[in-house]
Amino acid sequence: MDSAKISNLYTLSETIAAPYFEGKTYPWEMLPEIKNIIADLITKLDPDIYENQGDNVFIAKSAKIYPNANIYGPCIIGENTEVRPGAFIRGNAIVGNNCVVGNSTELKNVILFNNVQVPHYNYVGDSILGYKSHMGAGSITSNVKSDKTLVVIKDRSKGEEIETGIKKVGAMLGDNVEIGCNSVLNPGTVVGRGSHVYPTSCVRGVVPENSILKSDGVAYPQK
Repeated sequence: MDSAKISNLYTLSETIAAPYFEGKTYPWEMLPEIKNIIADLITKLDPDIYENQGDNVFIAKSAKIYPNANIYGPCIIGENTEVRPGAFIRGNAIVGNNCVVGNSTELKNVILFNNVQVPHYNYVGDSILGYKSHMGAGSITSNVKSDKTLVVIKDRSKGEEIETGIKKVGAMLGDNVEIGCNSVLNPGTVVGRGSHVYPTSCVRGVVPENSILKSDGVAYPQK
């Protein structure tokens, strides 16, 4: 399933976690390791850039954190990132440089590459969001199937499936992905580089790169 491979989704130079992707084929392989990755990264952070806010929370000195945001470790927040009022970071979160974590947005077990925006009422759990990806207001990831079985990644256009062996898998968004307002990304969603999802969409499986997924659930090539 080439469209879901790390090499076809992400610019690895745009995340502090880049070395840990080595040797992996698919991005969801990172999810069980995020906690340990943070533990290793915090031993290597430049103290001139990051400061320890306690409880394994390391925040870049240039980041803007509003006083009523709630941040729990382990967590790393990058340079010039803004964490807005009411944001809730539950731990196991790597947030890149120049990101926006907005009001009432919740993060848990995630990697946000640089320049990611989750600015309004978003839930992002067990997910990896690529460089310059953006989730519109109210769009969320669903990371657990209703029957609680292990998540399977499905590319219906090619009749391909991959068993992740993991119970909690949210969304893997490639670079420059746009998710429309109030959309739901079902467990195991993969959206290819440069693709756009229409508002109020219910997204399942693999969306090819450079496509537009309309509310009818069909992905059309971008013109």
